[in-house]
Amino acid sequence: MTAPKTLLELSGADLTPPRLADSCLVLIDIQNEYCAGPLALPDAEPAIAAAARLLARARASGAAIFHIAHKGRAGSLFDREAARGAIVRNVAPLASEAVIEKALPNAFAGTDLQVRLAATGRTNIVLAGFMTHMCISSTTRAALDLGLRTTIAADACATRDLPDGRGGALSARIIHEVALAELSDRFAIIAQTETLT
Repeated sequence: MTAPKTLLELSGADLTPPRLADSCLVLIDIQNEYCAGPLALPDAEPAIAAAARLLARARASGAAIFHIAHKGRAGSLFDREAARGAIVRNVAPLASEAVIEKALPNAFAGTDLQVRLAATGRTNIVLAGFMTHMCISSTTRAALDLGLRTTIAADACATRDLPDGRGGALSARIIHEVALAELSDRFAIIAQTETLT
């Protein structure tokens, strides 16, 4: 039996990750909410560390950088006026970097992200952040419809355990790996941060 291939592989698509200098780095929801409390992600710390390294290289290369932050209700999850809704210090935006707040999983929905990306003249986007199965996935899928070529920095993303619908649970790592496998089939190049330069 032959090894399975993605639709992108079968179609002969170029799966070479783009140079950061030619890309827009979009950091999605790397907020304190995911570091402690009910939404704490088991792999948040290593993912944040990888995202910080990627951000440093992106800044040095001249990539266009966009920070996305989920905005929840006051006193609730993702309260942007509270510490829990703040962007994690290790990847805090510079004054020159755009911060876009969103209310839905897809970072394009109800925001001006598409317009801002188009203004850069770049069609390659590199995504990192939280959660792999939710906001990374929905943003990646929408990006294809918008004509963007997406690369996901896999080790700079993480997610959480989820109920399996039968009284058990699926581990965060399984959810993460399955989400990336789904996206690799048609929607994105999957890469490790050290390969993105």
